[in-house]
Amino acid sequence: MNFRKATISDLQELQELYIETIKHVCKDDYNPVQIDVWISGVDNTERWIEVINTQFVLLAIIQNKITGFGTLKDGNYIDFFYIHKEYQRQGIADRILTELELEAKKYPDALGQKTITSDISITAKPFFEKKGFIVKAEQRNIRLGVELINYKMEKDLS
Repeated sequence: MNFRKATISDLQELQELYIETIKHVCKDDYNPVQIDVWISGVDNTERWIEVINTQFVLLAIIQNKITGFGTLKDGNYIDFFYIHKEYQRQGIADRILTELELEAKKYPDALGQKTITSDISITAKPFFEKKGFIVKAEQRNIRLGVELINYKMEKDLS
């Protein structure tokens, strides 16, 4: 497995991984309507381009295929974190998270604290809890009239 930063040429492959992961990996935790609303975020191309251009976007590559990606916004917020449906439970998430945490440690807040936060799906919550994240709040988000539950989670990196 190799890592590299994303470029705009990765956009289509990233979006396909995002859609397929949500459809297949999250189907036990979210109903079909919720999944459709969730994946509709792929239609906001400007947001995807902005993420690639402004965030730390780390790709895990195996045999020239993107097998997972994670993004770090403003040095302390995991915005996207997805592992390809065919590469689950192979240590890819561990490796990406480790790299994102190392990057986040470069950006202490005004008080010198080093924390990392994210809004975590029901599906990903057990993984992040095992990695030392704690739930700060359950969130009920309404998107296109549909409720999606996720969790505001945080980890102290100090």
